[in-house]
Amino acid sequence: MTQKNETVKVTANRLHELIKNKLMQAGLPEEAAEETANHLTYADLSDIHSHGAVRVAYYAERIAKGGVTLEPNINFTQTGPGTATFDGDNGQGHYVANLALEKVIQMVKENGIAMVGVTHVSHTGMLAYYVEKLAEEGIVSLSMTQSDPMVVPFGGAENYFGTNPIAFGAPRKKGRPIFFDMATTVQAWGKILDARSKGDSIPDTWAVDSEGNPTTDPHQVAGLLPIAGPKGYGLMMIVDILAGMIFDLPFGKHVSSMYKDLDKGRDLGHVYIAVDPSRFTSLDQFTSNIEQMVDELHAIQPAKGFDQVYYPGELAIESTERNLAEGIEIPKHIIDYLESDTVHFDQYGNKGAFAE
Repeated sequence: MTQKNETVKVTANRLHELIKNKLMQAGLPEEAAEETANHLTYADLSDIHSHGAVRVAYYAERIAKGGVTLEPNINFTQTGPGTATFDGDNGQGHYVANLALEKVIQMVKENGIAMVGVTHVSHTGMLAYYVEKLAEEGIVSLSMTQSDPMVVPFGGAENYFGTNPIAFGAPRKKGRPIFFDMATTVQAWGKILDARSKGDSIPDTWAVDSEGNPTTDPHQVAGLLPIAGPKGYGLMMIVDILAGMIFDLPFGKHVSSMYKDLDKGRDLGHVYIAVDPSRFTSLDQFTSNIEQMVDELHAIQPAKGFDQVYYPGELAIESTERNLAEGIEIPKHIIDYLESDTVHFDQYGNKGAFAE
C-alpha cells in the first residue's frame, strides 16, 4: 500500500531556480538548464506534475553519467520547402526541441506548412509547451514523440509501444491558445511517477502488474494500458511511425529505455507538423471562429457533478493562474532534494522501464 507524502508550496520563481541549479550541478550548461527549468516549471504550474520537478533526479543522473551531450553539435537539414530534420546529437531534449521551434516557425511563415523531425534527442517533456508556443505565433500544430516500450498492445500480454503522446495547439483571438496534450495510454507514465512521489494509489484502469492483473499500487506497475483499447493502440503506432520510423529511428520495442544505459544517448524522435491557417482563411476569421467555439462550449449546460464545460487545456490555464498567485504544491522530499548538495541518488541506472 502507498503512504501519503508531505507537500510544501513554493513560488514558480523559486522552483525554477532550484531546478536550474540542480541541472547545472549535474553538469548541464546554463542555457540548456535554464530552458529545461522553464519547461518543468511550466508543467508544475499547470498541475501536470508528472512532467515537472519529479523528473529532475532522473535527468540529473543521466546528465551526470554522460547520457546527454552537454554541447551538442546540432545539425539542421532542410530536405524540401516544408520538410526538414533537426538532429540534436543527443542533447538535452527540452532544450533541443525548443531550439527547433525557430526553424519550424520560419518554414511555416515561408511555405505555409512544415514537418520537422527533431531526431537523436533525450526525453522532451510536456508537448503542450511547444504547441502553445507555435500557437502564439499564429500557427496550428501537432507534435508527437516516442517513448519507452511500456505498453501492453490491445490483445497482447507483452509491452511493445511507448506512451507515445500527441499534442495539438491553435491560436486564439484573446487569452492563451487552445492546446491539447495526451498520452496514448490511459495515463502517462509520469502520472504514475507523480503518484509514487505523493504516496497516492492509482485507478485500476491505468496499468497492470507483472501477472497482467489490474493494479492500484503505482509501485507494482509492469505495463500500461492503451486508451480506449484498440483505438489508443492504433494511435501509438501512428506516433511511432511519424516521430520515429519515418526518420529511420528505432521504433516499438527497439526504442531505448529511459533508465537503461544512462551513459548513452537515447536517440529519440520528436516531430512537429505545423500549418499557417492564414493560407486557407484570414487569421482574424480563424481566431474568431475559435472564440465562437469556446463561447459555445462554455454555454453548454453542464452534466450533473460538473460546474461547466471546459475546452481542452483550460483547466491547466486555471491551475497556472492559481499556482502563480498561491504557490505550487510539490512533495517535500522533492524540494529537499533540490535544495540539497546531492546531485542524484544513483537510483535509476540499468533499472527496468518501471524503476522506483
